Amino acid sequence: MNTANKITMIRVFLVPIFMVLFMIDNVTCHYAALGVFVLASITDAIDGHVARKYNQVTTFGKFVDPLADKVLTTAAFLILMYYDRMDVGALMIVLVREFAVAGIRLVAAGEGKVVAASMWGKLKTVTQMVAIIVAMLLLPIQNTFLGVHPKLISDILIWISVVFTIISGVDYIAKNWNLMEMK
Repeated sequence: MNTANKITMIRVFLVPIFMVLFMIDNVTCHYAALGVFVLASITDAIDGHVARKYNQVTTFGKFVDPLADKVLTTAAFLILMYYDRMDVGALMIVLVREFAVAGIRLVAAGEGKVVAASMWGKLKTVTQMVAIIVAMLLLPIQNTFLGVHPKLISDILIWISVVFTIISGVDYIAKNWNLMEMK
């Protein structure tokens, strides 16, 4: 368990803290949950940087890092959907992409291969995290904000992240299509 993997595990352990804080019906707890989400999001950049800089890239890290991202963003998207700040269709697109990619990763692992995240996958993660942070910041605001309803701002950012989710999913499947061929 190297430093990069420990940082990834911190992100995994922050997810239930984030969710518990958000389930408390209190604006202060919601903002504390958002702080936990931001901290967890920052660990994503840090663990990757540490792994590459100090040559700590491991098979465990290549598997757990994207899994930790998916758990974190899915928890946040479920909360946003609960508060009517995310469309169920958008969430389904995200989940289908994540399950498809996870399936490909499992097939690759079964053949002794590890498939690292692409630039599109990283861009997808960044756009999702930005959309989540802004949507959660605007969550307590019920009236217009700068002349626009907060839900519209959230919807636009979330759908932008969904576009990158689709692009990264198509890219991932195209690059790894050979793993799905029948033998």
